[in-house]
Amino acid sequence: MTRRTKRLRILVADDHELVRRGIRGLLRARPGWTVVGEAMNGREAVEKANRLKPDVVILDISMPDLDGLQATRRIREVVPTTKVVVLTMHDSDQMVRRVLHAGALGYVLKSDLATQLVKAVKYVSAGKQFLTPRISDMVLNGFLKIGNHVDETDHSQARPTLREIEVIRLLAEGKANKEIAVELGITIRTVETHRAKIMLKLGLHSLTELIHYAIRHKIFTPLNGTE
Repeated sequence: MTRRTKRLRILVADDHELVRRGIRGLLRARPGWTVVGEAMNGREAVEKANRLKPDVVILDISMPDLDGLQATRRIREVVPTTKVVVLTMHDSDQMVRRVLHAGALGYVLKSDLATQLVKAVKYVSAGKQFLTPRISDMVLNGFLKIGNHVDETDHSQARPTLREIEVIRLLAEGKANKEIAVELGITIRTVETHRAKIMLKLGLHSLTELIHYAIRHKIFTPLNGTE
């Protein structure tokens, strides 16, 4: 039996034509993958994402007229089913946090574009988080530093329920509240309640800390391009 090719509709947003052309070349080699549109700034990316409903948006973080972070937030609001891969030259921990908080599932350094972009789109289109290798290493190293310095005595006996573990895993994967609600068959309000209880019970204060917790307890493993 012939394996059915997965159809994938992609929007590319970057203010440099040469970069867009390079991305098109990388994606064109994948059977069933189609670039359905291009955008030269953040506002245009949001408008085209809303109109074209692509499966994945590849989005440069530094663009005029709405930067990549603002565009990511708006795209996630207007088309929650669309996954976002952010392209950037920045490898700072602060930028990683901001991108994940904005709702992107993929984080690819422009220096890794040729080797990691196709893998990123593949994972993100399946609803999985993808961090370019250097970023994945940085997240894990950050977790180790936090693990060595954070006093967990007040929460050492706290144990999430099975449902809370499911919510933690999906949040760590970058899923929005609406997507989690659909996947678990519960209301968005219930997801928000679970999230608040998890943060309080485990003494967590941000999504980054939740991801570190999920890694430490083997609830979630960040994907990278080393396989």
